Amino acid sequence: MQQQTNTMQNTNNMMQPPSTLTVKDSLYLTDMLSWNLLAMKKAHFFANAVQDQSIKSYLEKCGQMHQHHYEKILSHLNFQPSQPNNNYQ
Repeated sequence: MQQQTNTMQNTNNMMQPPSTLTVKDSLYLTDMLSWNLLAMKKAHFFANAVQDQSIKSYLEKCGQMHQHHYEKILSHLNFQPSQPNNNYQ
């Protein structure tokens, strides 16, 4: 119980993303994009394969959710700050 409390207290929320990404960060983002793309494709495939309309509807919603996550990750990666970082002058 004490360890769990300490872990929760030591959590730091990042208010702004870092200005650079590490190789590990890049690999993790690539994995997240791949997972969501694969899940989206599988949901679409199975939605087309089933006869039950309620299951088909659920699978389509599931695929749309993964597509939304994929697009959201991409939008974060394509973010252009309004002011350039002038710390390197």
